[in-house]
Amino acid sequence: MAQQAAAAPKRRQARGERRIEELLDAAGQVFAESGYSATTTNAIAARAGVSPGTLYQYFPNKDAMADALAGRFAVELARQQALLAQPDLLALPLDQLLSRLLRPMLRFQRENPACPVLFLGPDTPQRLADVHAPLHAAMLAGVADLLGTLAPRLPEADRNRAAEVAVHLFKGSLPLIVAASPEELPALEDEVIRALLAYFSALVGSSTSP
Repeated sequence: MAQQAAAAPKRRQARGERRIEELLDAAGQVFAESGYSATTTNAIAARAGVSPGTLYQYFPNKDAMADALAGRFAVELARQQALLAQPDLLALPLDQLLSRLLRPMLRFQRENPACPVLFLGPDTPQRLADVHAPLHAAMLAGVADLLGTLAPRLPEADRNRAAEVAVHLFKGSLPLIVAASPEELPALEDEVIRALLAYFSALVGSSTSP
């Protein structure tokens, strides 16, 4: 009996954690479709198949749900950005290197369309922009460091400027990636990588030219 009694809170906790994940998944879908300002807790509850009262047992409002989603996204984006510093990637040809880096990032944004909405949307609240700011800065630094390895003769100011352009080119492609049909997605990913490959190839070539 004692073991059964001890197991009951753990089961309730597990059910609660599953429900939180289900609610956040539903919130992500609604944020992606409606944008931040137009999203409501009633719409999220309906998408999750629960009553608003059930939702409020876990989250007081949509802001809390957006904050939780942003935290989830931030962890994954930081993990992806860490790949920029992996030594084994630097041994790859440039086209393979960019493919290895970019495809998982593009896939993540595709699978989580609420991510660009919450971090880059026109109505993104300042507190979410503040969560995104260090991620953006880290990505810029990672790309600049990568260029420093690939194009060591490129002046630091040029590397930093090129990193800014590359990151904005990548982020500018996200609406296309998110909206693409499943049939079109692989070809569209190829085009994004091709565009950035051409840009990086030009930078590396200019650095190695006499």
